[in-house]
Amino acid sequence: MSLVLTLDAGTTSLKGALFDLSGGLLCSRVHEYSLDNPAPDVVELDPEVYWEAARTVIAEILKETAVQPESITALGVTSQGETLIVLDRNGKPLRKAIVWLDNRAKAEADLIRQEFGRERVYQVTGQQDIVPGWPAAKILWLRQHEPAVFKAASKFLMVEDYLIYRLTGTFATDHALNPSTLYYDLCRGGWWDEMLRFLGISTGQLPLLLNSGEVAGTVVAEMGLSQKTRVTVAPIDQVAAAVGAGNIAPGMVTETTGCALAVCATVEHPVYDPKMRIGLYRHAVPGLFVLLPWIPTAGMILRWFRDEFGEGLDYAALSAAAAAIPPGSEGLILLPHFSGMNSPDINPEAKGVFYGITTAHRKAHFIRAVLESVAFALRDNVELLDESGIHCREVTSLGGAARSPLWLQIKADILQRSITVMRCEETTSLGTAILSAVGTGLFPGIGEATKAMVRSTVTISPNPDNRDVYNAAFRQYRDLNRRLF
Repeated sequence: MSLVLTLDAGTTSLKGALFDLSGGLLCSRVHEYSLDNPAPDVVELDPEVYWEAARTVIAEILKETAVQPESITALGVTSQGETLIVLDRNGKPLRKAIVWLDNRAKAEADLIRQEFGRERVYQVTGQQDIVPGWPAAKILWLRQHEPAVFKAASKFLMVEDYLIYRLTGTFATDHALNPSTLYYDLCRGGWWDEMLRFLGISTGQLPLLLNSGEVAGTVVAEMGLSQKTRVTVAPIDQVAAAVGAGNIAPGMVTETTGCALAVCATVEHPVYDPKMRIGLYRHAVPGLFVLLPWIPTAGMILRWFRDEFGEGLDYAALSAAAAAIPPGSEGLILLPHFSGMNSPDINPEAKGVFYGITTAHRKAHFIRAVLESVAFALRDNVELLDESGIHCREVTSLGGAARSPLWLQIKADILQRSITVMRCEETTSLGTAILSAVGTGLFPGIGEATKAMVRSTVTISPNPDNRDVYNAAFRQYRDLNRRLF
């Protein structure tokens, strides 16, 4: 029996999952970690934390399932995008990883904008603006502020690339992981040489580009796996999740609420928004593309609230408290811009705001306002897709938030569209497994693999009784964004 193991390195946790070829999830394990935030706009993490998290979840899965390592044919790896890891010539990290949430490189982002212009960057990379979180801005920041690190840098990697290197000894990456580096040419399908020259780096300092699911190498690390297990690349986690929901052809829209919120709409050819409000990415399926509007903080806000104000409550208890509050949170509205705003408007300086607080509001109101704020942001971006001619009557909901019936109903009510949920909650892991299975020959193609491994479960319809209160609250949400930012 052939099994597929996956690793998904997220912002605040790394998940391992083991699948059979029917899409059955045999076991999953999560290892959480805390980001280092020593100063405003600075967000870092020791790269060894990612590696130790990977070792931990793999060991736990092998112990729990007692599967023979030889039965694990493939290991697919995906991750968050934009987090930059810099290695020396011996493959050792030169500093902590600069996490994608890090906003220190504002001046450097401005320099890139001045040199290339926003429109040209959008046409080449698909990214609608030059923001401090993009790796190109971070590399320029290193060049100017940490010249010794920049001079000693042998490789610039994303988190996925780093894990693949530690597993196989090979430097490899996925085309569909790299559009938001700002040094990847989306339509040509390769590194953007002109941007590399401006940054002062070469293609030799970057990993080999592979198509989604292609084999980077076999396992060489001592971690209980067979050295015959082949390690494959995967797209950015949001696109991997879309694959796990069967979003492999035009006409389907998925949303993922994890730490961030991302909306994925598959398109047949590059679609550029005239107002440059929507990011364009490469799909896992060669030749297809993804419109991907997203906001930096979503589920992360609920975790923040749990950790800072939850007083020991878990997510289920938080949700139960929010369920007792009427729709609209009795006038309390949250603007969820805890790490800036990215879509439908771009403003790295935007901040989170609780608005409308009165003495009648209790902790539960704030919890529900968090849930509703993400749904408001989702509606903002779905309507942006509508403006671009990408219409959807139904949205498939993915990510950790899809486990919450309350949050799903809030999204359906605010969107006034049906929400579908997948049988497998771990859609990012499943999509990575699908691509890995195809890349290692376990299926002849992605269509056959998704047909065998992807299943939906339920569809949540909007409650018409909540239409008016949420339409009014959404108008106020938009008005507050315009007034404040």
